[in-house]
Amino acid sequence: MAENNDSLKGSIQSIDDEILKLVNKRLAVSEQLGLQQQADDNADMNLLAEEEKEILRLSGKNTGPLDQNRLRLLFQEIFSLSIEVSRRRKISYLGPEATFTHIAAMSHFGRSASYIPQLSIRDVFIEVEKKRCDFGVVPVENSIEGSVNYTLDLFFESSMKICAEKYQTISHDLLSRTGRLEDIKVVYSHPQPIAQCRGWLRKNLPNARLEECSSTSFAAQKVGDMYHAAAIASSEAARIYNLQVVASRIEDHSNNTTRFLVIGKKEMPPTGNDKTSLMFAAAHVPGSLYKSLAPIAEAQLNMMKLESRPSKHENWSYFFFVDLEGHLEDQKVQETIAKMKEQCLFLKVLGSYPKSAGV
Repeated sequence: MAENNDSLKGSIQSIDDEILKLVNKRLAVSEQLGLQQQADDNADMNLLAEEEKEILRLSGKNTGPLDQNRLRLLFQEIFSLSIEVSRRRKISYLGPEATFTHIAAMSHFGRSASYIPQLSIRDVFIEVEKKRCDFGVVPVENSIEGSVNYTLDLFFESSMKICAEKYQTISHDLLSRTGRLEDIKVVYSHPQPIAQCRGWLRKNLPNARLEECSSTSFAAQKVGDMYHAAAIASSEAARIYNLQVVASRIEDHSNNTTRFLVIGKKEMPPTGNDKTSLMFAAAHVPGSLYKSLAPIAEAQLNMMKLESRPSKHENWSYFFFVDLEGHLEDQKVQETIAKMKEQCLFLKVLGSYPKSAGV
Protein backbone atom coordinates (compact mmCIF):
# COMPACT_ATOMS: atom_id res chain seq x y z
CA MET A 1 0.00 0.00 0.00
CA ALA A 2 2.80 2.43 0.89
CA GLU A 3 4.58 1.72 -2.41
CA ASN A 4 1.32 2.32 -4.31
CA ASN A 5 0.81 5.64 -2.48
CA ASP A 6 4.37 6.71 -3.30
CA SER A 7 3.76 5.83 -6.96
CA LEU A 8 0.57 7.92 -7.08
CA LYS A 9 2.28 10.87 -5.35
CA GLY A 10 5.11 10.61 -7.87
CA SER A 11 2.60 10.69 -10.74
CA ILE A 12 0.95 13.80 -9.27
CA GLN A 13 4.31 15.57 -8.97
CA SER A 14 5.12 14.74 -12.60
CA ILE A 15 1.76 16.11 -13.69
CA ASP A 16 2.31 19.26 -11.59
CA ASP A 17 5.72 19.74 -13.21
CA GLU A 18 4.10 19.49 -16.65
CA ILE A 19 1.31 21.93 -15.69
CA LEU A 20 3.90 24.45 -14.43
CA LYS A 21 5.92 24.13 -17.63
CA LEU A 22 2.83 24.58 -19.85
CA VAL A 23 1.47 27.57 -17.88
CA ASN A 24 4.82 29.36 -18.13
CA LYS A 25 4.95 28.54 -21.84
CA ARG A 26 1.47 30.02 -22.30
CA LEU A 27 2.43 33.19 -20.41
CA ALA A 28 5.53 33.61 -22.60
CA VAL A 29 3.45 33.30 -25.79
CA SER A 30 0.81 35.67 -24.38
CA GLU A 31 3.53 38.23 -23.61
CA GLN A 32 4.73 38.10 -27.22
CA LEU A 33 1.15 38.49 -28.48
CA GLY A 34 0.55 41.41 -26.12
CA LEU A 35 3.61 43.24 -27.44
CA GLN A 36 2.36 42.83 -31.00
CA GLN A 37 -1.10 44.16 -30.10
CA GLN A 38 -0.06 47.24 -28.11
CA ALA A 39 -1.09 49.60 -30.91
CA ASP A 40 -4.46 47.91 -31.44
CA ASP A 41 -7.27 49.86 -29.73
CA ASN A 42 -9.60 46.88 -30.13
CA ALA A 43 -7.21 44.32 -28.63
CA ASP A 44 -9.00 44.15 -25.26
CA MET A 45 -12.41 43.68 -26.88
CA ASN A 46 -11.15 41.01 -29.24
CA LEU A 47 -9.38 39.28 -26.37
CA LEU A 48 -12.55 39.23 -24.26
CA ALA A 49 -14.41 37.54 -27.11
CA GLU A 50 -11.54 35.11 -27.77
CA GLU A 51 -11.50 34.11 -24.10
CA GLU A 52 -15.20 33.25 -24.25
CA LYS A 53 -14.72 31.26 -27.45
CA GLU A 54 -11.84 29.34 -25.87
CA ILE A 55 -13.89 28.49 -22.77
CA LEU A 56 -16.73 27.25 -24.98
CA ARG A 57 -14.27 25.16 -27.02
CA LEU A 58 -12.68 23.65 -23.92
CA SER A 59 -16.09 22.98 -22.35
CA GLY A 60 -17.00 20.96 -25.43
CA LYS A 61 -13.86 18.83 -25.03
CA ASN A 62 -14.13 18.42 -21.26
CA THR A 63 -14.90 14.84 -20.20
CA GLY A 64 -14.52 15.35 -16.43
CA PRO A 65 -14.22 14.90 -13.55
CA LEU A 66 -13.62 18.69 -13.75
CA ASP A 67 -17.10 20.28 -13.94
CA GLN A 68 -17.85 23.10 -16.38
CA ASN A 69 -18.12 25.87 -13.77
CA ARG A 70 -14.71 25.06 -12.28
CA LEU A 71 -13.25 24.77 -15.78
CA ARG A 72 -14.42 28.34 -16.42
CA LEU A 73 -12.91 29.60 -13.15
CA LEU A 74 -9.62 27.80 -13.78
CA PHE A 75 -9.10 29.12 -17.29
CA GLN A 76 -10.40 32.61 -16.43
CA GLU A 77 -7.52 32.82 -13.94
CA ILE A 78 -5.03 31.59 -16.55
CA PHE A 79 -6.35 34.19 -19.02
CA SER A 80 -6.01 36.88 -16.35
CA LEU A 81 -2.39 35.90 -15.65
CA SER A 82 -1.66 35.88 -19.38
CA ILE A 83 -2.91 39.46 -19.70
CA GLU A 84 -0.98 40.60 -16.63
CA VAL A 85 2.39 39.65 -18.15
CA SER A 86 1.86 42.24 -20.90
CA ARG A 87 -0.56 44.75 -19.34
CA ARG A 88 -2.68 44.58 -16.21
CA ARG A 89 -6.31 45.41 -17.00
CA LYS A 90 -8.03 48.01 -14.79
CA ILE A 91 -11.58 47.12 -13.83
CA SER A 92 -13.96 49.69 -12.34
CA TYR A 93 -16.78 48.26 -10.21
CA LEU A 94 -19.50 49.29 -7.79
CA GLY A 95 -17.70 48.95 -4.47
CA PRO A 96 -16.57 48.60 -1.83
CA GLU A 97 -14.25 45.60 -1.80
CA ALA A 98 -15.85 42.17 -1.19
CA THR A 99 -19.31 43.19 -2.43
CA PHE A 100 -21.03 40.81 -4.82
CA THR A 101 -20.18 43.16 -7.72
CA HIS A 102 -16.51 42.79 -6.77
CA ILE A 103 -16.91 39.01 -6.59
CA ALA A 104 -18.64 38.92 -9.99
CA ALA A 105 -15.86 41.08 -11.50
CA MET A 106 -13.13 38.78 -10.13
CA SER A 107 -15.03 35.72 -11.31
CA HIS A 108 -15.18 37.17 -14.83
CA PHE A 109 -11.71 38.73 -15.14
CA GLY A 110 -9.68 36.66 -12.63
CA ARG A 111 -7.89 37.89 -9.52
CA SER A 112 -4.82 39.19 -11.36
CA ALA A 113 -6.63 42.24 -12.78
CA SER A 114 -6.49 45.59 -11.00
CA TYR A 115 -9.86 46.35 -9.34
CA ILE A 116 -10.87 49.94 -8.59
CA PRO A 117 -14.00 50.39 -6.41
CA GLN A 118 -16.44 53.23 -7.09
CA LEU A 119 -19.04 54.88 -4.86
CA SER A 120 -21.83 54.78 -7.45
CA ILE A 121 -22.87 53.12 -10.70
CA ARG A 122 -22.51 56.48 -12.45
CA ASP A 123 -18.87 56.64 -11.31
CA VAL A 124 -18.24 53.22 -12.89
CA PHE A 125 -19.55 54.53 -16.22
CA ILE A 126 -17.48 57.73 -15.94
CA GLU A 127 -14.21 55.91 -15.20
CA VAL A 128 -14.57 53.78 -18.33
CA GLU A 129 -15.78 56.70 -20.48
CA LYS A 130 -12.71 58.73 -19.49
CA LYS A 131 -10.46 55.71 -20.24
CA ARG A 132 -9.13 55.59 -16.68
CA CYS A 133 -10.36 51.98 -16.58
CA ASP A 134 -10.58 49.36 -19.33
CA PHE A 135 -13.93 47.90 -18.29
CA GLY A 136 -16.64 48.43 -15.70
CA VAL A 137 -18.88 45.97 -13.86
CA VAL A 138 -22.35 46.99 -12.65
CA PRO A 139 -25.45 45.13 -11.40
CA VAL A 140 -28.47 45.26 -13.71
CA GLU A 141 -31.01 42.69 -12.48
CA ASN A 142 -31.75 40.46 -9.49
CA SER A 143 -33.94 37.36 -9.60
CA ILE A 144 -35.77 38.43 -6.43
CA GLU A 145 -35.58 42.23 -6.30
CA GLY A 146 -35.94 42.88 -10.06
CA SER A 147 -34.05 45.35 -12.25
CA VAL A 148 -31.48 47.88 -11.08
CA ASN A 149 -33.23 50.82 -12.68
CA TYR A 150 -30.39 53.29 -12.26
CA THR A 151 -28.11 51.13 -14.41
CA LEU A 152 -30.74 51.00 -17.18
CA ASP A 153 -31.28 54.77 -17.03
CA LEU A 154 -27.56 55.48 -17.44
CA PHE A 155 -27.46 53.71 -20.81
CA PHE A 156 -29.67 56.45 -22.29
CA GLU A 157 -27.09 59.17 -21.70
CA SER A 158 -23.92 57.08 -21.99
CA SER A 159 -21.95 55.89 -25.01
CA MET A 160 -20.88 52.72 -23.17
CA LYS A 161 -21.39 49.33 -24.79
CA ILE A 162 -22.29 46.07 -23.07
CA CYS A 163 -19.30 43.75 -23.56
CA ALA A 164 -20.32 40.76 -21.43
CA GLU A 165 -22.78 39.56 -18.80
CA LYS A 166 -22.20 37.58 -15.65
CA TYR A 167 -24.79 35.74 -13.55
CA GLN A 168 -23.63 35.53 -9.94
CA THR A 169 -25.33 33.43 -7.27
CA ILE A 170 -25.95 35.58 -4.20
CA SER A 171 -25.24 33.63 -1.02
CA HIS A 172 -25.04 35.21 2.43
CA ASP A 173 -22.82 34.08 5.32
CA LEU A 174 -22.92 35.14 8.94
CA LEU A 175 -19.47 36.39 9.94
CA SER A 176 -18.00 37.38 13.28
CA ARG A 177 -14.69 37.85 15.07
CA THR A 178 -15.13 34.84 17.36
CA GLY A 179 -17.06 32.50 15.05
CA ARG A 180 -19.47 31.57 17.89
CA LEU A 181 -23.22 31.97 17.48
CA GLU A 182 -23.79 32.34 21.22
CA ASP A 183 -21.62 35.51 21.33
CA ILE A 184 -23.82 37.47 18.89
CA LYS A 185 -26.08 40.20 20.25
CA VAL A 186 -26.28 42.49 17.18
CA VAL A 187 -26.19 41.79 13.43
CA TYR A 188 -25.10 44.37 10.85
CA SER A 189 -25.73 44.34 7.12
CA HIS A 190 -27.29 46.11 4.14
CA PRO A 191 -31.13 46.20 4.30
CA GLN A 192 -31.54 43.72 1.41
CA PRO A 193 -29.48 40.86 2.93
CA ILE A 194 -31.20 41.40 6.27
CA ALA A 195 -34.57 41.01 4.54
CA GLN A 196 -33.37 37.99 2.57
CA CYS A 197 -32.14 36.23 5.75
CA ARG A 198 -34.96 37.22 8.09
CA GLY A 199 -36.31 33.68 8.49
CA TRP A 200 -32.92 32.26 9.49
CA LEU A 201 -32.29 35.15 11.88
CA ARG A 202 -35.70 34.75 13.51
CA LYS A 203 -35.04 31.05 14.11
CA ASN A 204 -31.38 31.16 15.18
CA LEU A 205 -30.90 34.67 16.63
CA PRO A 206 -34.38 35.74 17.79
CA ASN A 207 -33.05 38.21 20.37
CA ALA A 208 -30.31 39.81 18.29
CA ARG A 209 -30.64 43.46 17.32
CA LEU A 210 -30.55 44.13 13.55
CA GLU A 211 -28.63 47.20 12.39
CA GLU A 212 -28.60 48.44 8.78
CA CYS A 213 -25.38 49.52 6.99
CA SER A 214 -24.58 51.02 3.61
CA SER A 215 -23.11 47.74 2.32
CA THR A 216 -22.31 44.17 3.38
CA SER A 217 -18.59 44.99 3.12
CA PHE A 218 -18.91 47.94 5.50
CA ALA A 219 -20.79 45.67 7.91
CA ALA A 220 -17.97 43.10 7.79
CA GLN A 221 -15.37 45.80 8.33
CA LYS A 222 -17.36 47.24 11.25
CA VAL A 223 -17.61 44.00 13.26
CA GLY A 224 -13.90 43.23 12.98
CA ASP A 225 -13.24 44.85 16.38
CA MET A 226 -16.46 43.74 18.10
CA TYR A 227 -16.82 40.57 20.16
CA HIS A 228 -20.61 40.49 20.34
CA ALA A 229 -21.51 41.49 16.77
CA ALA A 230 -21.81 39.73 13.43
CA ALA A 231 -22.21 40.75 9.81
CA ILE A 232 -24.24 39.26 6.99
CA ALA A 233 -21.82 39.36 4.07
CA SER A 234 -20.03 37.23 1.49
CA SER A 235 -17.46 34.52 2.16
CA GLU A 236 -15.00 36.79 0.32
CA ALA A 237 -15.57 39.42 3.02
CA ALA A 238 -14.54 36.87 5.66
CA ARG A 239 -11.22 36.39 3.87
CA ILE A 240 -10.55 40.09 3.33
CA TYR A 241 -11.56 41.30 6.81
CA ASN A 242 -10.16 38.30 8.71
CA LEU A 243 -13.48 37.10 10.15
CA GLN A 244 -14.79 33.66 11.07
CA VAL A 245 -17.76 32.08 9.31
CA VAL A 246 -20.45 31.41 11.92
CA ALA A 247 -22.93 29.97 9.40
CA SER A 248 -22.99 29.65 5.60
CA ARG A 249 -25.83 30.18 3.11
CA ILE A 250 -28.26 31.66 5.60
CA GLU A 251 -30.52 33.21 2.93
CA ASP A 252 -34.18 32.14 3.05
CA HIS A 253 -34.34 31.48 -0.73
CA SER A 254 -31.53 29.63 -2.50
CA ASN A 255 -32.40 30.84 -6.04
CA ASN A 256 -31.10 34.38 -5.52
CA THR A 257 -29.05 35.38 -8.60
CA THR A 258 -27.86 38.77 -9.84
CA ARG A 259 -27.06 39.58 -13.43
CA PHE A 260 -24.06 41.90 -13.86
CA LEU A 261 -22.97 43.70 -17.02
CA VAL A 262 -19.42 44.36 -18.18
CA ILE A 263 -19.29 47.75 -19.95
CA GLY A 264 -16.62 49.12 -22.28
CA LYS A 265 -16.08 51.52 -25.16
CA LYS A 266 -15.91 49.15 -28.14
CA GLU A 267 -18.19 46.67 -29.88
CA MET A 268 -17.53 42.99 -29.18
CA PRO A 269 -16.85 40.66 -32.12
CA PRO A 270 -19.17 37.64 -32.52
CA THR A 271 -18.47 34.38 -30.71
CA GLY A 272 -21.30 32.29 -32.17
CA ASN A 273 -23.21 32.30 -28.87
CA ASP A 274 -24.28 35.92 -28.45
CA LYS A 275 -27.14 38.21 -27.52
CA THR A 276 -27.85 41.82 -28.52
CA SER A 277 -29.38 44.45 -26.22
CA LEU A 278 -31.45 47.38 -27.49
CA MET A 279 -33.31 50.31 -25.99
CA PHE A 280 -36.06 52.10 -27.88
CA ALA A 281 -38.97 54.50 -27.53
CA ALA A 282 -42.28 53.92 -29.30
CA ALA A 283 -44.81 56.59 -30.28
CA HIS A 284 -47.49 57.22 -27.64
CA VAL A 285 -50.32 55.94 -29.83
CA PRO A 286 -52.33 52.68 -29.87
CA GLY A 287 -50.47 49.75 -31.43
CA SER A 288 -47.06 51.42 -31.53
CA LEU A 289 -45.35 48.92 -29.23
CA TYR A 290 -46.78 46.01 -31.22
CA LYS A 291 -45.48 47.52 -34.48
CA SER A 292 -42.04 48.15 -32.94
CA LEU A 293 -41.71 44.53 -31.83
CA ALA A 294 -43.34 42.90 -34.88
CA PRO A 295 -40.05 42.64 -36.88
CA ILE A 296 -38.60 40.42 -34.11
CA ALA A 297 -41.47 37.94 -34.41
CA GLU A 298 -41.38 38.07 -38.22
CA ALA A 299 -37.66 37.22 -38.22
CA GLN A 300 -38.31 34.42 -35.68
CA LEU A 301 -35.64 35.80 -33.39
CA ASN A 302 -35.73 34.75 -29.76
CA MET A 303 -36.59 37.77 -27.57
CA MET A 304 -34.98 36.93 -24.22
CA LYS A 305 -36.10 40.01 -22.28
CA LEU A 306 -38.51 42.95 -22.56
CA GLU A 307 -38.74 45.65 -19.92
CA SER A 308 -40.06 49.20 -19.74
CA ARG A 309 -38.68 52.25 -17.92
CA PRO A 310 -40.34 55.68 -17.57
CA SER A 311 -38.73 58.40 -19.65
CA LYS A 312 -37.39 61.30 -17.59
CA HIS A 313 -37.97 63.68 -20.51
CA GLU A 314 -41.77 63.39 -20.90
CA ASN A 315 -44.52 62.34 -18.50
CA TRP A 316 -46.18 58.97 -19.16
CA SER A 317 -43.63 58.14 -21.85
CA TYR A 318 -41.50 54.99 -21.69
CA PHE A 319 -38.30 53.46 -22.96
CA PHE A 320 -38.18 49.73 -23.63
CA PHE A 321 -35.21 47.41 -23.18
CA VAL A 322 -34.96 44.26 -25.31
CA ASP A 323 -32.48 41.37 -25.36
CA LEU A 324 -32.36 39.42 -28.63
CA GLU A 325 -30.57 36.19 -29.39
CA GLY A 326 -27.83 36.76 -31.97
CA HIS A 327 -25.09 39.28 -32.83
CA LEU A 328 -25.33 42.66 -34.52
CA GLU A 329 -23.16 41.31 -37.34
CA ASP A 330 -25.77 38.61 -38.11
CA GLN A 331 -27.74 39.61 -41.21
CA LYS A 332 -31.07 38.63 -39.66
CA VAL A 333 -30.39 40.79 -36.58
CA GLN A 334 -29.28 43.74 -38.75
CA GLU A 335 -32.41 43.56 -40.90
CA THR A 336 -34.65 43.25 -37.83
CA ILE A 337 -33.15 46.32 -36.17
CA ALA A 338 -33.45 48.32 -39.40
CA LYS A 339 -37.17 47.49 -39.59
CA MET A 340 -37.64 48.35 -35.91
CA LYS A 341 -36.04 51.77 -36.43
CA GLU A 342 -38.74 52.58 -38.99
CA GLN A 343 -41.39 52.12 -36.28
CA CYS A 344 -39.54 53.67 -33.30
CA LEU A 345 -39.11 57.28 -32.26
CA PHE A 346 -35.66 56.34 -30.95
CA LEU A 347 -33.56 53.16 -31.01
CA LYS A 348 -30.09 52.54 -29.61
CA VAL A 349 -28.03 49.36 -29.79
CA LEU A 350 -26.43 48.82 -26.37
CA GLY A 351 -24.12 46.07 -27.56
CA SER A 352 -23.73 42.49 -28.73
CA TYR A 353 -21.88 40.19 -26.36
CA PRO A 354 -21.43 36.52 -25.37
CA LYS A 355 -24.36 34.88 -23.60
CA SER A 356 -23.47 33.94 -20.06
CA ALA A 357 -23.47 30.32 -19.02
CA GLY A 358 -26.01 31.33 -16.36
CA VAL A 359 -28.76 31.98 -18.94
